[in-house]
Amino acid sequence: MSVLLSAVEFLHNEPVRVALIVGGGAALVCAVVGVATVMQRQSFAGHALADVSSAGGSAAYLLGLNPLLGFLGLAAAAAGVMEWSEIREARERDLLTGVVLGAGLGLAALLLYFASTVHSASGAAVAVLFGSMFTIPAAVVPLALAVALTALTVSALVHRPLLVSALSVDLARAQGIRVRAVSLAHALALALAVSLAAMTVGAILSTALLIGPAAAALRVARRPAAAVALAAAIGLGATWGGIYLAYESFYWTPGRGWPVSFFIVALVFAAYLTAGALAVRWPRRAVGLPSGCEAH
Repeated sequence: MSVLLSAVEFLHNEPVRVALIVGGGAALVCAVVGVATVMQRQSFAGHALADVSSAGGSAAYLLGLNPLLGFLGLAAAAAGVMEWSEIREARERDLLTGVVLGAGLGLAALLLYFASTVHSASGAAVAVLFGSMFTIPAAVVPLALAVALTALTVSALVHRPLLVSALSVDLARAQGIRVRAVSLAHALALALAVSLAAMTVGAILSTALLIGPAAAALRVARRPAAAVALAAAIGLGATWGGIYLAYESFYWTPGRGWPVSFFIVALVFAAYLTAGALAVRWPRRAVGLPSGCEAH
């Protein structure tokens, strides 16, 4: 009975409900976009966009705007800079990504300084960098759901051509796929995904939600669709489980609940280790082409 009452109290708490909705949406989007990102070998780009988005979140706190708009604005701008460049060599693209990352973090440091000194927003740095899921206002929910729906729609439209491009750019071009346009669309979806993740677990830790479930799923899944489904299950389980554990932690150390982001990242890491153990015990074939895309 006490467990049931605790569950009812948990679900009737408005900050918890908002966290479950926004966090769940972020987990689903990160699962879909994350699998494609890992297969494209763009994990570093995802990490860079997440860190750069912290400058947008910092600006939002400084100007009193919706934090999600701030995260999204800088992440989209950084994605555009990285994708519109004509650089194609992996080494040069990594160098450009590193430069953009450094510039974004430097700007974030300046904006957080102004937020803490001008507006006395002492908690802004923690909220931007490490998340503060129980303080997300309910007014953010419609925008967060709209961002999630947009990201999922874009990802669905470019899923097949993106997968072919990841396996062979020459094959993609031979099939008439506009590789540049597909790459730009994926960059947009990636910016949307990291913005939602930054809003929930913070800019610094958002890569764990974007890459962790996808990497774990790809270690055991045999097909891309299965990898996406498994990544979604891992992401949702880690996010909702992390929210529940953080809520319960207020009873462990009264008045001093543990950070939600810690539990989410810990659960994602545990899932990755478990997937690694399963992959060693039951090796699987590499994730392959979608039906109809085999080279002849």
